[in-house]
Amino acid sequence: MLDSSPPRTALPAGPDPRMSDTRALVTVPAPRGRRRAPRTGKQTWRRALTRDWRLYTFLILPLLFLLIFRYIPMLGNVIAFRRFRPGGSIFGDEWVGFYYFEAFIHNAQFWQVFWNTVILGTFTLVICFPLPIILALMLNELRSRRFKRVVQTISYLPHFMSVVIVAGLVLQLTSLTGTINQIVEAFGADPIPFMQQPQWFRSIYVSSEAWQTVGWGTILYLAALTTIDDQLYEAARIDGANRWQQTWHITLPGIRPTMVVLLILNIGSFMAVGFEKVLLLQNPLIYPTADVISTYLYRVGIQSAQFSYATAIGLFEALIGLTLVLGANYISRRLVGTSLW
Repeated sequence: MLDSSPPRTALPAGPDPRMSDTRALVTVPAPRGRRRAPRTGKQTWRRALTRDWRLYTFLILPLLFLLIFRYIPMLGNVIAFRRFRPGGSIFGDEWVGFYYFEAFIHNAQFWQVFWNTVILGTFTLVICFPLPIILALMLNELRSRRFKRVVQTISYLPHFMSVVIVAGLVLQLTSLTGTINQIVEAFGADPIPFMQQPQWFRSIYVSSEAWQTVGWGTILYLAALTTIDDQLYEAARIDGANRWQQTWHITLPGIRPTMVVLLILNIGSFMAVGFEKVLLLQNPLIYPTADVISTYLYRVGIQSAQFSYATAIGLFEALIGLTLVLGANYISRRLVGTSLW
């Protein structure tokens, strides 16, 4: 007999299309167990400290140094508002408020010292800050490595000399029988008492500061120059740019972050004109231009034992420095896009 039933067709692989979507979907339950909690900053720091504790031990001495010689002495600033007497409490005996601040604000000698500091700091910043940049750009253009090393060595040497030695050299060169006056006499002029006339002090100080710091300041800029991609110079040469155009459009923008950071730091130390060199070079005859805040504080606070008065002036100077750093950092972040924080 022949089977008269309809032929059977093969069903397609996969879920039966006649089944509903809800029956076709099969959900696999997640395995049971404890979920891992995200690591917090405290756990990450603890793990890093456990893993690299040997490296972190190197921070102990620097942190102790900063704590003992930088942060703990800040507690002594309270005597700017209290009357300090030798032999009494280290934090002063009685509260006097802003008495010492009013005392130096109404003191004409302080304002003369203040403006001397501002003028000397301005000259130092305007002259000594761009010189390392110029020297680094000139050294970067040299093709002879031997000559480049000789120039670097000669320019670095003054930085390793003691301030006492530098001040001694300056005094010997500018004395009445020194080298400079010998050259002046060779041209038929009379010798000049440089260190007895106040108008010469600023020029002498800034010149010696530039001679001592310009070579050492080029190190950071030369390091920044090595990070500039050489392909930028090749592309500029292909486009027909000369050396001046390459320097202006490639080199200077490449070291701009380094320039901005160092400029902010220099502005922060604007009021802290070098105490040691000024103290070694000055004498009572040139006080009208050579007396700065740091040397004035030394005479008033240490030699005259007016500790509260000197602390008030030092606190005022620190406040100005903080304002300058914050202002320079804000302006740099808004205009250039580079800042310390």
